[in-house]
This record gives sequence, structure tokens and C-alpha cells, in this order.
Amino acid sequence: MIDMNQKFFRLAPDLNICRIVNGMWQVAGGHGNIDRESALADMIRYHEAGFTTWDLADIYGPAEDFIGEFRNRLSKLKGIKELDNIQSFTKWVPQPNRITQSMVQNSIESSLSRMHVSSLDLLQFHWWDYNNPYYMDALKYLSDLKDTGSIRHLALTNFDTEHLQMIIDSDIQIASNQIQFSIIDRRPEVKMISFCKEHNISLLAYGSICGGLLSERYVGRKEPSAIELDTLSLRKYKRMIDTWGGWNLFQNLLLTLNAVAKKHNVSIANVATNYILAKPTVAGVIIGVRLGIVDHLGENANVFTFNLDDSDRDSIDAICEKSNDLFEVIGDCGDEYR
Repeated sequence: MIDMNQKFFRLAPDLNICRIVNGMWQVAGGHGNIDRESALADMIRYHEAGFTTWDLADIYGPAEDFIGEFRNRLSKLKGIKELDNIQSFTKWVPQPNRITQSMVQNSIESSLSRMHVSSLDLLQFHWWDYNNPYYMDALKYLSDLKDTGSIRHLALTNFDTEHLQMIIDSDIQIASNQIQFSIIDRRPEVKMISFCKEHNISLLAYGSICGGLLSERYVGRKEPSAIELDTLSLRKYKRMIDTWGGWNLFQNLLLTLNAVAKKHNVSIANVATNYILAKPTVAGVIIGVRLGIVDHLGENANVFTFNLDDSDRDSIDAICEKSNDLFEVIGDCGDEYR
């Protein structure tokens, strides 16, 4: 079992990351108005608290620009050497059309410029349509940029096991795959984890607290209406819960998680995060940050203060055994996007 007191994980020999990764999808819209100055001030606070790893994408609105400005401000506050302690993972999410070398070059240069970096720590590639074969061309061009130093490590987002196998068979080195993984969504346990163990690939998990639905706020509550689900995350993961087994079964899970949380004097979200961090090959869990709106710094830190025991996990698993098999209903990791 992984020691939860270990806040950092060595994703690669030269890349040590915080195991709770700050997710920046929330700055792209649909999660409340983000005030730029408040957001940047919060980014400094997260960094100073030891949450130094950021997950973003070229399509997440101003996320890459925020990283660039954050780096500028941190350098002025603490000196240029402090920038070595930031890990920024961006994504390239092109439309599934013909991919040329110049397209890849221009996209990566744009991210480098916006983020004010000379090399991308981890470039996570996402592709919408497996029937369009140009994703292999894109990965080969990205691999070439890795050889030149523009990208330190190449990774994937929402690739299934079959296509991950094809990429590995093409001798393209992949450091990690970012996928949905939670107590609700256990699809990675079917095929993905064993494949990643065999090929020394780490997993970055998102959706692990179901956009905030895995929290005390929803214990004993009637099923929320669409209007009450006031963020894109809440609406997205409520649909996943519906597919998993519905609101009544979810309430049984929340009651169980609440009992485990009280036993360890932590929150339900802490339990849900800790549960996934202990899974094989999981390097980190991405928790979205609503910068300048909601502060979860103190709560997030509690994830590393306890370990779930066998009785905790057994009680959680007993509820999940009553749910639908999402692998059978949806398919492998990422299939919900295709």
C-alpha cells in the first residue's frame, strides 16, 4: 500500500509532483466568474502551501496565460530559482483532422509562450476520434519535440487501453495517462491499471470527488434538480452517478463515506481522494480549483494525514458491488468522449 504521508510522487527521474494536482479546467468557464487578481493571489497561496503541481490545457480558456503570469509574480516575490519548484502540465487538444509537423510545432510554441517556459514539463495529448488515424502522426511529431527539449515528458489524456497499447507498440514513450477514476468510476481497474503496471506508466486521476458531489453537502439530501447543479462539474458527475446506480444508492455510499470520514476526523472528499491515491499506478489526483471563489487548501492537506484500513475499504466496496458495471455500460477509460 502507498504511504499517504508521502505528499510527492516521482513521475519521472526529473519530475517530482505533488500528489494532489491543482486542476484548472474551472477557469475556462461554467464554474463561476474568475477574477484574475484573486485567482493569481490564490495560485501563490497554493504554491506556498506545497501544492505546486498544476493541470491545464490549451483549450481551458486563460489557464496557460494564468500560469505565465503566476510564474512572473512568483519570480518577483521569491526569486527565479523558485520557478524550479513549479510543475505545470498542459494538454494539446486538436481537432481530429490531418496533422502536420508545423501544426504541432506552432501549437507547442504557443503553449511555451503563454506559460513563459522554455520546456513543457508534461504535454498531455488528447484525441477525440480514434477512427481518424492522424493521432499517431501527432504523437510522432510530439515525440520529436521531446527529443529537441521543447517537451520534457509526453503523456496522454483519456486514451483507452487498446490505443495505449498501439502507441506503446509504436515505440513512443508515454509517462502518464490522465483518466477519470473515482469510487464511482472504477473502470481503470478492469484493464488500464494492469497495463500501466507492466509498462511503467502512471495514472493521473480526475473526477475523484465527482465535482464536489462526494461531500457532506449532499448527505441525506434529496436528488438535486438541474438548476441546483450550478457548475459544469456537478452536472457532469451527476450524470455519471445516474449511470452508476442512481441517487438512492449514492446516498448509501455517502453515509458509508461519512462514517469513515468521522472515524479519521477528515472529510468525505478526503476519504474519496485517499481511496484513489492508494490504487496501483496512481501518481496523483486532480482536484479542481475555483480560484478566488472557494478555498479548499486546508481540507486538501488533510488527505495526507491518515490511511484507510481494510475495514474502511471493505465497507466502501460493499456499496459499490451493488452498482452497475460502468466498464460494461460505457466502455474503457475515455470512451465517454468518443
